[in-house]
Amino acid sequence: MGKACTYVLGEWERLERYASSGHGQVEIDNHPAENMMRTVALGRKNWIHVGSEEAGPKIAAILSILETCKRPKMNAREYLEDVLPRLGGWSINRIAELTPIMAWRRARNQAAQP
Repeated sequence: MGKACTYVLGEWERLERYASSGHGQVEIDNHPAENMMRTVALGRKNWIHVGSEEAGPKIAAILSILETCKRPKMNAREYLEDVLPRLGGWSINRIAELTPIMAWRRARNQAAQP
């Protein structure tokens, strides 16, 4: 019982954040994220030799992006059509601006507002 109490007290800040965040703001576990990535993980070995040795990891990276777009019900095609052409000239220091869920969606919403 003492070990359990010590553990809970060590996680107290995280528990408070979860309890005060409101419904759906902070997940209690990472099962949704694991479920989203399951198809990528199951197929990863199959994609290693698709076309060439370099193709497998590239396909896995693209599928990771597509899975990331699924949960917030983003239009993955719209995201990829906007982001992929810009990657060649995009600074690596600003790459976080192109992440699917928060930064890209926020930028698109701001651009749409007058």
